[in-house]
Amino acid sequence: MDDEILLAQAKEAMEKAYVKYSNFKVGAALLAKSGKIYTGCNIENASYGATICAERVAFAKAISEGEKEFEAIAIVGSGGDFTYPCGICRQFMSEFGLDLKLIFEDGENIKMYTLSQLLPEAFIGF
Repeated sequence: MDDEILLAQAKEAMEKAYVKYSNFKVGAALLAKSGKIYTGCNIENASYGATICAERVAFAKAISEGEKEFEAIAIVGSGGDFTYPCGICRQFMSEFGLDLKLIFEDGENIKMYTLSQLLPEAFIGF
């Protein structure tokens, strides 16, 4: 799968974001090992704790469809800079493998990391 395809789908998903409070849109496109792509956008809520990030939306959609193995996720934001996942999302994603490839774009440049690079010494449950 081409990274550009994932980034394009993340940008499309970003435009669907519900960001009534921050006006900061985020989109994610998650590639499952099956080859299927699941997208997500951030969804804000007046009760800030109920807000859900784009990355977790994409994962929730994939997992609810039976996917458990993933290759890569592209993440973009409307701020004109690289948009990295928050700590909760990093921990959430770690449940499915620290070798996950993360792809970011700031409008001009692309950066790639593995999840283990962004979450060193990750908490792994029992």
